[in-house]
Amino acid sequence: MERIYNGMPAKHLGTEGWAKPWSGGNGGSCVEVMRLRDGRVALRQSTDPDGPALICTHHEIRRFIQGVKSGEADFLLV
Repeated sequence: MERIYNGMPAKHLGTEGWAKPWSGGNGGSCVEVMRLRDGRVALRQSTDPDGPALICTHHEIRRFIQGVKSGEADFLLV
């Protein structure tokens, strides 16, 4: 496998293993995630599966989820 980096084409990470944990009634437009072998997490836009992937460390994704749960991202909904 090639080097994994932020912004790489998501299709280079393969087609197996992507999940839609936040899918809802939004017509199929959602964020998909994949846990990588080294513990990092890849995110991609479901409507653009060949587009760029955002690669987060385990710490970054844990902190993001904790922040969302505690309301730190609520300003994005206003």
